[in-house]
Amino acid sequence: MTNTTKNPSARREFRNVNFLSDLPGYRLPPAGIVSILHRVSGLLMFLLLPFIIWMFDTSLTSEISYESFTNAFVAGIGFVPAWFVKLVVLGLIWGYLHHFIAGVRHLWMDATHSVSKEQGHSSAIITLALSVLLTVLLGAKLFGLY
Repeated sequence: MTNTTKNPSARREFRNVNFLSDLPGYRLPPAGIVSILHRVSGLLMFLLLPFIIWMFDTSLTSEISYESFTNAFVAGIGFVPAWFVKLVVLGLIWGYLHHFIAGVRHLWMDATHSVSKEQGHSSAIITLALSVLLTVLLGAKLFGLY
């Protein structure tokens, strides 16, 4: 967007955004990052819903199916190695945690109606930090670090 300096009341002139030159230099604010990741995490949970239902079903059907469920994290599922199963579950953990925390953030902003730019920035940073911190903690448990 350019503005003529000779006449301050002149209309702004808009130009097309070049994907390769303009987009890498664009800095999205933390609230925008949280908003995009909220949508991504919701899409991730939706797309992996059959896997979530399979995990829930096999973990509750019987003791034998529970053993096969826990064995998926040790030996894998068919041709899928165990590390990949753990990685997908880690993605689900992040997706759920981020979606939940960002949802609570949005509910809080809707309920208070007193969100300033600074509050939006700080709550976005808190949302990102909490979702990453909790994902790292639960991921360490998933991969057997404690």
